[in-house]
Amino acid sequence: MNPRVVDVTPNDNYTLTLLFTNGEVGIYDCKPLLNFGVFVELNDLAYFKRVQPFNGAIAWPHEQDIDPDTLYLDSVKEIAAV
Repeated sequence: MNPRVVDVTPNDNYTLTLLFTNGEVGIYDCKPLLNFGVFVELNDLAYFKRVQPFNGAIAWPHEQDIDPDTLYLDSVKEIAAV
């Protein structure tokens, strides 16, 4: 099982900064979703920023959500400065 999301920060460029249960931080790009079905509503930046962690995944108020495995596998992990 992949790590789950414990915190999410929405960014102005339609990306999400995610903190996972293993301590890793990843950037997930939502732009490819913005013209797809239920995710079209995320084009409203104010609404996009209402994202919250939900049971290891993320979700918006109108029940759009993204699976935690997708978030972990498709996010670009930040490398900690040594």
